[in-house]
Amino acid sequence: MKRHITSAISQTFGKFANKSFSPTVQTMINKAYVSLMGLDMSEFAPASSYRSLNKLFTRKLEKPRQFSLDAQDFISPCDSWISACGEIQEDTALQIKGMQYSCGDFLGENFTQDEKNIINNGTFINLYLSPKDYHRYHIPTNTKVLKVVHIPGKFYPVNVPSLNKRINLFSENERVVLKCQTQNDKIFYMVLVSALNVGVMQVSFEPKVKTNADALSSTVFEYAEMNLDKGEDFGCFEMGSTIIILAEKDMLELKIQNDDNVKFGQTIAKVN
Repeated sequence: MKRHITSAISQTFGKFANKSFSPTVQTMINKAYVSLMGLDMSEFAPASSYRSLNKLFTRKLEKPRQFSLDAQDFISPCDSWISACGEIQEDTALQIKGMQYSCGDFLGENFTQDEKNIINNGTFINLYLSPKDYHRYHIPTNTKVLKVVHIPGKFYPVNVPSLNKRINLFSENERVVLKCQTQNDKIFYMVLVSALNVGVMQVSFEPKVKTNADALSSTVFEYAEMNLDKGEDFGCFEMGSTIIILAEKDMLELKIQNDDNVKFGQTIAKVN
């Protein structure tokens, strides 16, 4: 697969975002971004303390957020807006109201049909991270990661106008798919989806995943014992993007609805 122009644009922006300017200039850039995008910095270090725009994008919380430790409480993995959520109709979910996509196509060719069928008639949650949001992502429930697949692709914007006009946008963009198993052996997929100006999607437990790089084919990683705790920070987007949860039938009872704004740590579903 030939690299798309959106990849070159994202790589160019990434070089600027990673550059450290003089303290005075960097402070001006950071403060301008905070003001322009409307960032709430109350949980973070001052904007002037970040040595590049990317360090500001990928900022960590100053103090850990509290969240429910109840095994039945499925928490939001990030700060985001729920662009769509609900029941998967056979193999079909919504990228936004009125725009459908195939979950099987979205998961890609490195999952068997049986692996894809697990989520038929299950539950989907689309979590959109805007440029003003906290960009790190966390594990929503105590999880065993069975498989990770990096699928190279395009870097189309994932904002509302793009979701409304481009069919199968999620399935065209670069993504990292995590196949996960809960403590009671339920299966769900957690998918990190790229967007324009997202040069990197970090996966801390698998440093071999290199997004927006030179890879032209999918890469698969499988694990016997990769256990991650609820709330664990396992990486970040470098700029805003989307996380999609696809869960098997009857696994999740949603406590959210379309257009909700949610925070990392908030209980968004009950695990059955």
